[in-house]
Amino acid sequence: MRFTPQFLDDLRMRLPVSDVVGKRVKLKRAGKEWKGLSPFKQEKTPSFTVNDQKGFYHCFASGKHGNIFDFIMDTEGVGFVEAVEIAASQAGMPLPAVTPDAARHEQRRKTLYDVMDLAAKFYADTLTSRLGAKARGYLADRAISPATQLQFRMGYAPPERFALKEHLGSLGVPVDDMIEARLLSAGEDIPVPYDRFRDRVMFPITDARGRVIAFGGRAMEKDAPAKYLNSADGVLFHKGDNLYNLATARQAAHDGAPVIVAEGYVDVIALVTAGFPGAVAPLGTALTENQLALLWKMADEPILCFDGDGAGQRAALRAADLALPHLKPGKSLRFALLPDGQDPDDLARAGGRGAIEEVLGAARPLAEVLWSREIEGGSFATPERRAALEARIKELSNGIRDETVRRYYWQDFNERLRSAFAPQASYAGAGGGGFQRRGFGAESGRGFSSRPPFQGRGGGGAAGLSTGARAFGRGPYQAASPHLAGSSIMRGQRSALSRREALILLSLLNHPWLLHDHLEEVAALELAHPEAHRLRAGIIGAFSNYSHTDDPQAESARLRVSLEKAGYSEQIQRVERTLTTRSVWGAQAGAAQDDVLATWHQLVVLHRQSHALLRELKDAEQALAQDGSEANEGWLRDVKARQAEADGLDALIEGFGESSGRFQRTS
Repeated sequence: MRFTPQFLDDLRMRLPVSDVVGKRVKLKRAGKEWKGLSPFKQEKTPSFTVNDQKGFYHCFASGKHGNIFDFIMDTEGVGFVEAVEIAASQAGMPLPAVTPDAARHEQRRKTLYDVMDLAAKFYADTLTSRLGAKARGYLADRAISPATQLQFRMGYAPPERFALKEHLGSLGVPVDDMIEARLLSAGEDIPVPYDRFRDRVMFPITDARGRVIAFGGRAMEKDAPAKYLNSADGVLFHKGDNLYNLATARQAAHDGAPVIVAEGYVDVIALVTAGFPGAVAPLGTALTENQLALLWKMADEPILCFDGDGAGQRAALRAADLALPHLKPGKSLRFALLPDGQDPDDLARAGGRGAIEEVLGAARPLAEVLWSREIEGGSFATPERRAALEARIKELSNGIRDETVRRYYWQDFNERLRSAFAPQASYAGAGGGGFQRRGFGAESGRGFSSRPPFQGRGGGGAAGLSTGARAFGRGPYQAASPHLAGSSIMRGQRSALSRREALILLSLLNHPWLLHDHLEEVAALELAHPEAHRLRAGIIGAFSNYSHTDDPQAESARLRVSLEKAGYSEQIQRVERTLTTRSVWGAQAGAAQDDVLATWHQLVVLHRQSHALLRELKDAEQALAQDGSEANEGWLRDVKARQAEADGLDALIEGFGESSGRFQRTS
C-alpha cells in the first residue's frame, strides 16, 4: 500500500476541504458551511457547498460529492496517488516511503523530471541560436510566432549525434539517467548510446501537472525515416495515457472552454492560437481508452476534429467504436471534420476563428456518425438486407455497457429505421432515381446519389423492416380507429395535400439552399401524401444533380426547371393550389434567410409533434379497447387535447418577415 490509512487521515485533518476547494472556487461563509458556484457546471446561483467539519464537498448542480482527494482528481484530472501528492504538498507534509524500493523509485522519478526539464531548456535555447535558423523558418511558415514558441516551450534538436548527450553530461547528468528518460537510443546492438532526436523541431509533452515527461520531434529533412518521432514509453511516459497540451486544456475546460481533440501537435497549437485553449491531441497513436477517460474528466462531450480525408474519417470511426462500450449518461463524443485538404492552421489563416467555429458548430453526435456508417453506400431494397441492417444496429446498441444509455441508443436507432423504411414512402427521384444516404465527411460528400437504396417491391417505395409490426409497431398511417381514419392527415393521404406539407415543399422549392444544411432532416420527414413523397424525392434528386450558386433566386429557378423537365409540374401546381394565401412569409420567394430559417424550424417541429401525437393516439385507443379503465380514458382525452392545441399552433405559423422588410403582426 503506497499510503497508510493513518497518513491519509492525518492529511485530511491538516488540510481543510475549504482550503483545497478555495484554490479553484470563490467560497463564502454560510453558517457552518461554505458556498460557491459549481466548478463542474456553469451556473449563476451557488449550489456548491463545503463542510470542513464533515470533511466533504457536495455539488447539487452535478451531483458530485467527495473529500479533498476526490476534488483534486475531479478538477486536476489526475489519479489518486498524484492527488495525494498534491494535497501533501499543499499541507507541507512529507510523503511516506513505505519500502526502501518505493523510496528509491520515487526519487528516481523526481530525478528524471529534472533531466527532462534540462533537455527541454537545451532544445529551446538551440532553437533561438544560430543552429535553429532552419527550424525557425519552418515555424514561421506555419505562422507559429516566437511568443507561441515560448508558450509551448518549443525547441530544436541539432543534427549532431551527441549534442544533447554532451550537454547534459557537462551538467553532471549520468548517461543511465538519459537512457532511462528515453533521450538516448541505446541497446545491445548500439555500442555507444546517441541522441534519439536529431535535426527536429521539438514539442515538449507534459503531464497533468505541467512537468515535461516526453518529446515529439518533427523532422526537418524530407527523406527522414519518420516525419514525427515520439519518446519511447518509459518510467515517466506512456503514450496511451497522456494527451498533448493536457495541463493547459484541463484548466481551460474548467473555465468553460470546449475540449477539442485534434490530430497532431501543430493542429493543437493552431487551435490554441486561434482562441481554443481546450485543444489536445493523442501522442502518435489512435485514441485509447485511458485518453478517452482523461477527456471525459474535462468535458461531457469532447469534440473530435479530424481532417476531412479518408484517413480522418477512419480515425473518427475508430474513436466512435472505441467510445461506444464506455458511454455513460451524459458522456459522449461529437465529431467535426475539416474541409478536405485543410488542417486547423490552414483553416484559421483562411477564415480566422469564425471558420473554426463554423466547423465545430457542425459537429455531429456519436449516434448519427454510427448510423451514417451503417447505411453508407448500402442498398436496402430487399427484406433480407433491411433485416441485416437491423441486426447490425442492434449489435451496436448491445455493445454499450450502461443499461440506460443502451436503451436510449436502441430507441434512437429504432426511430431512424422507422423513418428510413416508412410505409408508402416513395424515394423515386428525378428521372426515376431516388436518393441514397451517404456517410459523413468530405469523402462521401454528405450528399445523396441517384440510386434508390430504400426501394420497395416494384420500386414503389420503402418497405417496412422484416420484423414488421412486432419490432416497431404498425406504420404511422394505418388507421386504428374511426377518429384516426377521419383525421386530416389520413384524409390528406388519400386526397388533399395538407397545408403544412405544402408549406414544407414550397419552402424547399423557393429556398433550395435549405438542403445544404438540412438534407438528412428533409429526407427523414414523415410525409402522409404520396404526391408529397414523390415531389420531395424529386427535389432531392434534382438538387444533387446540378451545380449550385450563391444566388438564392437563381438556384430556385434552376431547381424548378429541373423538376419540370423531369415531369413534376403537376406536383408543383398541387402545392401552390393548396396554399391560397401568402400569410406564411418565410416560405415565399424573396424572404430573408433569417425568416426562412425561423419558419422552417417551426414547420419541422410542428410536423414532428403532429406525427408523434398521431402515433400516441393510436396507442391510447388500442389501450382503451383492451382495458376500459379510467386511466386509459384519461390518456386518450389528454392526447386529443394536445392534438387540438397543436392544431392551434399550426395555424399561427407566420414567419414574421421582419428581416425581409415586412412588419411583424400585432394582432
